Amino acid sequence: MTDFITNIDFSILYWIQDNLRNSFMDFVMPLFSNLQDGGLIWISIAVVMLFFKRTRYCGIAVLLAMGIDTLITEYGIKNIVCRVRPCNLVDDVNMLVEKPTSYSFPSNHSASAFAGAVAVMLTIKKKAWTIPAFVFSGIIAFSSMYVFVHFPSDVLAGILLGSTVAVLACYLMKKTGF
Repeated sequence: MTDFITNIDFSILYWIQDNLRNSFMDFVMPLFSNLQDGGLIWISIAVVMLFFKRTRYCGIAVLLAMGIDTLITEYGIKNIVCRVRPCNLVDDVNMLVEKPTSYSFPSNHSASAFAGAVAVMLTIKKKAWTIPAFVFSGIIAFSSMYVFVHFPSDVLAGILLGSTVAVLACYLMKKTGF
């Protein structure tokens, strides 16, 4: 079963390389990928939210969701599954970023980005922020495939995991009266 999924994953990755690669995307996609290194962009957004009373609750939810997500993803699942990244399995791709040394499954870039977006969706009163949060997170998730450091199944699992963790974090905050 894993060979079947890996074959589909490589088919999608090579389709992206063959049909979407261009100089503009080669410049932009590594920027988006790097923005999410260590969850930096979402952590920065959440910290700014902490300074304003009307967004403080959302900022806390984003940080909580991302913290739980990182514990589960980076320190749990990745070290159990130990899936090698696509960039470490082939030599015929022009790398746009440095090859990561950690495992591939699930994508923590995608998980933490969607943990942030879902936390925003569930806690912020201005729903107009939701669409940009999801678009931004979607670009971050896609960038991981574009720069060939994650399989599509890694990204999908990350999106599902991050979204689920955000729902759980927001539920726990509400249940505890925080």
